[in-house]
Amino acid sequence: MSVEIERKFLVSGDYRDEVRRTYDIAQGYICKSGGRTVRVRIRDNRAFITIKGPSEDGGVSRFEWEKEISVEDARELMPLCVSGVISKKRHLVDFGGHTFEVDEFLGENEGLTVAEVELSDADENFERPEWLGEEVTSDRRYSNAALSEVPFCKWK
Repeated sequence: MSVEIERKFLVSGDYRDEVRRTYDIAQGYICKSGGRTVRVRIRDNRAFITIKGPSEDGGVSRFEWEKEISVEDARELMPLCVSGVISKKRHLVDFGGHTFEVDEFLGENEGLTVAEVELSDADENFERPEWLGEEVTSDRRYSNAALSEVPFCKWK
C-alpha cells in the first residue's frame, strides 16, 4: 500500500524560467464516490490507471495505487469517464530539494494554475519558491476530480 502526501497551492508568480520538463496530460475519472477515485491518465506517450482512497486529514494524504497501462487501453477507457476530461500542461520545477508539479489547466479550466509538492511526512517543512501562493490543499474545488465536474470557468 502506498500513501501519497502532498500539498497544493495556487501559483501567484512566474515559475517558467525554472521549468526542467513539461508534459501534456489528459485525464478522466471512471469513478468518483466518497472521496475515492479511479482515474485514467495519458501523459505524453505513457498511460496510467490510478486508484485513490479518501483523505482523512484535509486532503494532505491518501492511499494511492497506480499501474502503467498502454496508451491504446487508456484511449479505450476515456469514453467511460464521468464528467469531463481534464487537459493540462504539467511543468516540473525543482526547488529547495523538492520537485513542484505546476499544472497549467487548459480548456474549461484555463486560467487556473496550481502547484503540488509531494512530501515524505504531512508535517515536513519545505522551502517555498516566491511564486507559490495561497495553500488550497483542503479546498476540494481544486481537486482534479472536482474540476472535471465543475470546471474553473463556471466558478463565480
